[in-house]
Order: sequence, then structure tokens, then C-alpha cells
Amino acid sequence: MDSSPPKNSSVSQTLVAQLNQSQIYRDYEKAFRETTGLPINLRPVETFNLPHSGDPNENPFCALIAKTNQSCAACLQLQRKVETQARFEPKTLKCFAGLCDSAVPVRVGENLIAFLQTGQILLHHPKKHEFKALTRQLINWGVETDLKRLEESYFQTRVLDRKQYEAALRLLTIFAQHLSSLSNQLMVSSQQVEAPMVTRAKTYISEHQDEDISLRQVAGAVNTSAFYFCKMFKQATGLTFTDYLARLRVEKVKNLLLNPHKRISEAAYEAGFQSLSQFNRVFRKITGEAPTAWRAKLPHQA
Repeated sequence: MDSSPPKNSSVSQTLVAQLNQSQIYRDYEKAFRETTGLPINLRPVETFNLPHSGDPNENPFCALIAKTNQSCAACLQLQRKVETQARFEPKTLKCFAGLCDSAVPVRVGENLIAFLQTGQILLHHPKKHEFKALTRQLINWGVETDLKRLEESYFQTRVLDRKQYEAALRLLTIFAQHLSSLSNQLMVSSQQVEAPMVTRAKTYISEHQDEDISLRQVAGAVNTSAFYFCKMFKQATGLTFTDYLARLRVEKVKNLLLNPHKRISEAAYEAGFQSLSQFNRVFRKITGEAPTAWRAKLPHQA
């Protein structure tokens, strides 16, 4: 399975920026901060900076540590490691000071687009001997800092038991699934300024999505060649015609399946899929799971 971000990196960056600005993300971010007291950040893949720098809930100890070159480098290395290991499932690692940092992947089908991150907590109450060992490590690195202030902030670090922290990560995992669905919708209905030809093509595709339509047919409907249409449509949407049509149909299937009496096969054919094998393959590619597994998560069918 391909774990790379969408091939058009600018589209991926734009998508994550749109998610950060969405009302659903801002509402969840506020609720998560107020409920848990933890930092939270949604970051694109391959972002090389500390995720919680300047966060309202940033751990004061971590903020002090980040000001020194050696310890900051250690924190950056940890971030790179946790993101590398969290490409398919949530991952938690401990830094050199014993604090936990976690990343939850946000995927759109086979593509990894972002991480939801939190952490900067201890899973046990800090001990004097642990801070002494930490101090020795910093001295070995040649770090110059106010040790008294550092000690005060270290012993003020938020402490959660493992069960509490795992519950917070489950909340992020559930939210990552919502962001994945929202990402798919954003990719279908791009907010980019587009050529009138592309707008007309989208309208035509939407009106005929339940039919067996082809790229050549849509190009003809908007009075252009298949080659030019293919080039312009991909440039405007970041998707090929085939991928765009597939995502449009999958969104229709999802809406149809909100009716608990609608059979999956019925929804697939109503949305325009020509066979169940094609539908199952496309649905899994776009959502990352089988239709039955996706439907089982709906509240009225859980």
C-alpha cells in the first residue's frame, strides 16, 4: 500500500490548510484543549518544526528545552521518528526527558496527508532522581539554561495515567476519521478558481454520474478535445477525471447508506458503479476500508 502523500504536493498542502480553517476542526480543537488541557495540532506530512511551539497548551518545560540547540535537535529527531512510525496507526514515543508525544495519521484512502499531534505529558509523577539524570544529560550536551526554572517547569508537567492518555488518543483517532471524510469532500468540490470549461464539466459529470460516462464524452459535452480537457481538469482539481468521478460516486454512496434500509449493492448501482467488484475496490481505495466496515461505524448501525 502506498503511504506517500498525494502526488500533487501543493494540493496536499492546500487541503491541510483548508482543514485547519474548517469550522469542524476549530470546534474540535477548542473542545479538545478545554477538555484535556493538552496541546493539539494538525500538520501536513514532512513538516520540519516542533508541532506545539507557541501552542496555548504548550508544556512550559518543553518550551524552555526548545530554546537550546542540542535539546531542540533531540526534540526534532523524536518528532521525525514518531511521524515515521505513525504512518498507518497512532504512535506514542518518549523523549529524552521521559515525556510522551503522539501522532495520529490522517489518511485519504491510500494517501497519508497529515498528522494530528498531542503530548508533552508524563505517565507518572516526576521524581527527583529523574530530573538529576536529565540535568546530567543537558550538561553533557553543553546546554546552558536556568536549571532552577527548568526544574520548576519539569515538576509542573501535566501527568496523566495511561488509561486517561489512551482515551485522549482515541478521541484524536475518531476525529482523524472525520477529517479523512472531509478531505475527500474538499477534493471533490475544490474551492479553487477554475475555468468555465471545468465548471461546466463538473456540472455535466454531476448530472450524469449514475451513467456509464467517459472522459471523451465529457470533453465533447464542453466542446473541447479529450487531451486538452484531461490536462485542464487535472490542473484545476488535482484529480484525474476517473478519480474525480470515483470520489463523487463514493460520496453519493455514503449519503445513500445513511438510510439503514438501503442495501450496499443498491447504493453502489444507484451511484453509477458498473459492478460490485469495481465498487468495492474503489471504495476501499478512497476511504481506506471496505463498505461494510464503513457502514458499521454509522451511529444508527453501530
